[in-house]
Amino acid sequence: MPTISMFYGIIIRMYFAPGEHNPPHFHAYYNEYKASFSLDSFDIIDGEFPRKQKRLVQAWSELHIDELKADWTLAMSGEPIFKIEPLS
Repeated sequence: MPTISMFYGIIIRMYFAPGEHNPPHFHAYYNEYKASFSLDSFDIIDGEFPRKQKRLVQAWSELHIDELKADWTLAMSGEPIFKIEPLS
């Protein structure tokens, strides 16, 4: 699963697998926490994440929604996905 961004100790990844299950989402990791975030609402759809880091991921997601959706489309087509700028 390729890493598409890293910031403030948070790692963002997206599966590179045609047919990955819906809804469109990405995975975030922070220390022992991991969660899947929806591309539609930026809410956690699976897992747990600390409140502060969740807000950082959601803010980053809102800034990069077009890039995230483009990466999802590429990944579902079996094509390489692109890195996305971190939150700064």
